[in-house]
Amino acid sequence: MNYHTPVLLHETVRYLNLKPGGVYADGTLGGGGHSEAILTACPDCRLIGIDRDGEAIEFAERRLEPFAGRFTAVRGNFKEIDGILGRLNIDKIDGAVLDLGISSRQIDSAGRGFSYMKDAPLDMRMDTRQRLTARDVVNGYGEGRLVRLLRDYGEEGFARVIARAIVRERAEAQIETTGRLASIVTGAVPAKFRYGGAPKKTFQAVRIEVNAELIGLEDAIQSFIDKLNPEGRLAVIGFHSMEDRAAKTVFKRNAADCLCDKSLPVCVCGHRATVKLIAGPVQPSAEELEHNPRAASAKLRIVEKI
Repeated sequence: MNYHTPVLLHETVRYLNLKPGGVYADGTLGGGGHSEAILTACPDCRLIGIDRDGEAIEFAERRLEPFAGRFTAVRGNFKEIDGILGRLNIDKIDGAVLDLGISSRQIDSAGRGFSYMKDAPLDMRMDTRQRLTARDVVNGYGEGRLVRLLRDYGEEGFARVIARAIVRERAEAQIETTGRLASIVTGAVPAKFRYGGAPKKTFQAVRIEVNAELIGLEDAIQSFIDKLNPEGRLAVIGFHSMEDRAAKTVFKRNAADCLCDKSLPVCVCGHRATVKLIAGPVQPSAEELEHNPRAASAKLRIVEKI
């Protein structure tokens, strides 16, 4: 099974402004699409590819075998970028990309439990070594906690009725599969909202919780900025408002010459900009969406270290 071409691939590589002999990081390696494009466009650069999904690492290593000597795969979490680069004796990098979306291969692999379109065990772990699964969340969280989860991470308007339905149904029998969870969600929402992907927001919320995707995300983006050489660039692709907001917040803070309350007559914080905003949000073209509808919500933002 192949990965789809990564979203905004050409735009990402172009905006990275690759430098001959540079060192780059792909913090969300996936199938290696962004990494392959970077290594191809910059024949003498080095790239570190990071992913916590063991299947993704194996796939990318096979795909990027022609770049042996310039490509290093690391199974880990990009939030640990400082330690990962330290173990490789790399102090600074010349650019990085973070594609925060779930890969098409993960969605299409029924056994992983990411998709509400296929019946599979409730799992949703990006790193299969971790203990917490979607089954644990769906069957173990109290109703109030489920409401907050669906509302905050899924931005689900029917969070309360869905949470109530989940608690009611699991009292009869544990919810073990994606198919049953999708059916419960679809049955819980008003009839006119039952078509066109009613379970999507619930599955998003549970996946984010299982993988702690938003916890420490702003700190991780900041760490990547701190690791950049002058004129190095960071590209972040988000797929829902929370990911995009994290990138926007960190970028805006680092691009500001003052962080003081606007009511103060003069600056007292002493903060100075460390990056400049290069582009964003850049969204997929109509041509790209025609070939990959899953890219519809993607937003790319880029900054350059001053």
